Amino acid sequence: MALIDLGRGGGGGGRASGTAPAKPRLVMIVADPGRESTAAMEWALSHAIVEGDDILLLHVNMPYPHNGAAGGAAGPSRSSSGGSTGSPIAALLGGGSGAGADPVDFVEAMRAACKARYPRARVHGERVEPATEGREAKAQTILAESQRRGVEVLVIGQRRVSSFLGLRSPSASSRGHDTTAEFLIEHSKCLCVSVQKKGQNAGYLLNTKTHKNFWLLA
Repeated sequence: MALIDLGRGGGGGGRASGTAPAKPRLVMIVADPGRESTAAMEWALSHAIVEGDDILLLHVNMPYPHNGAAGGAAGPSRSSSGGSTGSPIAALLGGGSGAGADPVDFVEAMRAACKARYPRARVHGERVEPATEGREAKAQTILAESQRRGVEVLVIGQRRVSSFLGLRSPSASSRGHDTTAEFLIEHSKCLCVSVQKKGQNAGYLLNTKTHKNFWLLA
């Protein structure tokens, strides 16, 4: 199977001498208070993002609990800013499933982790209200934001699915991260990659419109 073409080549390279600088590539990572988003961010920082890229961390501020997976506490939309203490990655991993997590804290922790890996990158963390209602409200909002902002690569964490009798694990609702990722993969005009971490050192399971269950070793 061919490797996933991530369209590398941010604004810092690949241009001829004397030509105008290329517009930075914008990579969007869906930010949620859970391990799935942490894994998606870790994969993006290691395999998708290059020097010269801009990074946008987007959290959809769902006004109600979305089965403990894709939602988050309600609150005013705003961009995260400021600094954080300690290890950003450790802070995220210590956040558990995200129940009761402060939305500003986890977005800022992700922003700090991205800045630690790419100090010169422009990293923005934003929270937006859902643009529609219904079961696909989160996915449709992410899709609209990605198109409005000219995102070139969209990365989202995807919950694990239990292999026992082909059923989903209790924490992986059919209305949670899974269907959100599937909707975005199907409808995004840009490259959308869903990321599922397979154990501590087992690598990642990736899905795109053209690659299904692509296994990438750590």
